[in-house]
Amino acid sequence: MGHRLWIGFGVLVLLGGWLAPVGAQAPLRLGFFGPLTGSVAADGASARQAVELALKEVNAAGGLLERPVEMIVYDDRLNPQEAVAIAHKLIEKDQVVGVVSGAFSGPSRVTAPLFARARVPMVAGYAVHPDVTRGSDSNFRIGFLGAVEGGAAGEYAVRALTSRRPAVLSVDNDFGREIAAGFVARVETLGVPVLTQQWYTYPGEKDFRPLLTRIKAARPDLLFAAGYHDVAALITLQAKELGLAVPILAKGGFDSPKFIELAKGTADGVIVVTNLDRDDPRPAVQARLKAYQAAYRSPLDMVGASSFDAFMVLVNAIGRAGTTNPQDVIKALNATKDYNGLTGKIRRFVKGEVVKPVQFQIVRDGAFHRHGVVDAPEVITPPAQ
Repeated sequence: MGHRLWIGFGVLVLLGGWLAPVGAQAPLRLGFFGPLTGSVAADGASARQAVELALKEVNAAGGLLERPVEMIVYDDRLNPQEAVAIAHKLIEKDQVVGVVSGAFSGPSRVTAPLFARARVPMVAGYAVHPDVTRGSDSNFRIGFLGAVEGGAAGEYAVRALTSRRPAVLSVDNDFGREIAAGFVARVETLGVPVLTQQWYTYPGEKDFRPLLTRIKAARPDLLFAAGYHDVAALITLQAKELGLAVPILAKGGFDSPKFIELAKGTADGVIVVTNLDRDDPRPAVQARLKAYQAAYRSPLDMVGASSFDAFMVLVNAIGRAGTTNPQDVIKALNATKDYNGLTGKIRRFVKGEVVKPVQFQIVRDGAFHRHGVVDAPEVITPPAQ
């Protein structure tokens, strides 16, 4: 079921549980879908709340093309079939002029060709699979392609953390396979072999001890792990229990306040590859981090920041186009250059893929802090698809 979030101008009245402006112009409709219920609902909530914050900011500044902006929200439940039905609703029933995907790779990759055929520009927050942008000039990604983010993690593992004997533990799905493949390819390019790769299913896996025991037996000097926040906490808790005392470099739900909460002290020291630098000194970044904390009583995470930027980049392109005509908006998105986003300066898009530095954060005293960055062009520039 869809929900309308409409923050307009002038006098507001409450109609059917949502606010509608009296006497305002017809709203400009944008769509959003993400996993608002189910096993990864915390990520969906973060994405939705961040987009709500962006929506309020846009409408408080006067809206877009002299019209209030309305966001139509759907819950895809991390279900690709549900996402396909949602895409048809957004295109045919809601007639949105653009879409923000706060979803994971599964829902995003199956809906991407539908939006492309309908010429409805889609900007994904953080799905990593190459199919999200492949073969289209109208689909874009704010988070990194899996090969880029995994590759940057490999670069950091070898050059910054001086690993020579890494091991990999990853969820066996689109997200995990893409990230792990990028990591393995990069460390091997740098002359470092991966000792062992272990895979687990999600949802379902709760006992990681057998996998961690195999990893410990290989005697690695670093563990690269990928997974969602609930299993991330199980991994660090059980690694400590087994005495696997090696640095953990991680991706996915490890960049979440929920991971820190569930990990019960075992999160400290974990280094996370991400696209959000909480210590970014830019005033606009710090103001938005504080605004999110004040509004939702929780720190903003990578998922939310990526979705915030996805919404704002779409809005920025519509504003520069001066119209909602799809071809003009798509052209403006492709022409995006040096956009100062919450997740860093977006230098440009290459066939829908973002080009910007990859950030690394470390958990210290229960909070994320800057640890480093990978900015090498050969690593952060997406490969040809």
